[in-house]
Amino acid sequence: MTGDVDTRAASPSGKRPSVVLGVSGGIAAYKAAELLRRFTESGHDVTVVPTAAALEFVGAPTWEALSGKAVATEVFEEITEVPHVRLGQNADLVVVAPATANTLARAAHGLADDLLTNVLLTARCPVVFAPAMHTEMWEHAATQENVATLRRRGALVIDPAEGRLTGKDTGKGRLPDPAEIFEFAQAVLARRGATDLAGRHVVVSAGGTREYLDPVRFLGNRSSGIQGYAIARAAAARGAEVTVVAANVALPDPAGVKVAHVETTAQLHDAMTTYAVGADAVVMAAAPADFRPTSVSEAKIKKAADGSAPSIELTQNADILRELSQHRGKPGQVVVGFAAETGDDTGSVLDLARAKLARKGCDLLVVNDVSGGAVFGSADNEAVILGSDGTAAEVPAGTKAALAQVICDHIVARL
Repeated sequence: MTGDVDTRAASPSGKRPSVVLGVSGGIAAYKAAELLRRFTESGHDVTVVPTAAALEFVGAPTWEALSGKAVATEVFEEITEVPHVRLGQNADLVVVAPATANTLARAAHGLADDLLTNVLLTARCPVVFAPAMHTEMWEHAATQENVATLRRRGALVIDPAEGRLTGKDTGKGRLPDPAEIFEFAQAVLARRGATDLAGRHVVVSAGGTREYLDPVRFLGNRSSGIQGYAIARAAAARGAEVTVVAANVALPDPAGVKVAHVETTAQLHDAMTTYAVGADAVVMAAAPADFRPTSVSEAKIKKAADGSAPSIELTQNADILRELSQHRGKPGQVVVGFAAETGDDTGSVLDLARAKLARKGCDLLVVNDVSGGAVFGSADNEAVILGSDGTAAEVPAGTKAALAQVICDHIVARL
């Protein structure tokens, strides 16, 4: 899967990572089956703990078939194994998806009236809640206070997505895409629940901008947004409030982050300038176009009868990274840029990158050698992270998710 983190070494015991998947009683319970499948197929040892209400939506045979384990819902089942204590003690990660308003309330108040809430009280591993409920329930002051309480205690509560809810309702409260919950969980396991960005606001740009020639054609680049989204997931899994400015990214929005979609470099510039105000860290992972046409044709540009090509006049776009570096929205703000270089007769990849770092004025520059089209659209990456203090850290080939964690490490060190 794109952006997966290898979590096989995440368990202190050296065994397969042990995950408890709690499922509470909401209509989105059926989506948890997809999340379970992703965990099991990627080598995790998963125990499903559904509430009694969850079994009204999806029966025990489904959970047992997908997990390969018997499902227990009551404290007094298999009492000799003391499941209400052992499950939480032995878990490397607990994920509750969906987490209803009722489950969030019981967890926040420390109730232990079924097996799942007992597990939550005994767990000393990272705990992730993926809420799903109607908008009014999510926005209610009681739910927001419960969420704040859980976060204050160290739990990771993913904000729900916006979209179609039960019936004809639409709004915030939809369960995030199971694939994105899985990626979020992977990022949490990779760091074993470290929340060293808790209380911080991180703004990340991702993708590539488009500069239109006419209503059909545009100048663009090959940036997919995979790396930017991986950084957003990593920061969110480490407790940060994350805002992503996505330029033409054809990927599901990362779970638990705010996403603003843009197309052109001017739109990216305006959005990043706005969101950077008050942010603790700004990561310019997007690839903005350096140039745009001086004029845009209102009609599709037609082929000339004589076979000649049209002449297109270009003008330079604003240098977003340099502006963000020079006009920081907050004292101590860390600004991270990216450099996709190929090297030429004026210098090597690193020579050109060091010159760019000095020119842009950012704190960190993540350098990718993109010779031959490497990196673009790939799940893997390797880089050198240059610091304004003269440091250079080589990051060997691996997943973009792994590189994202290293980038976050460098941000934390500078905060």
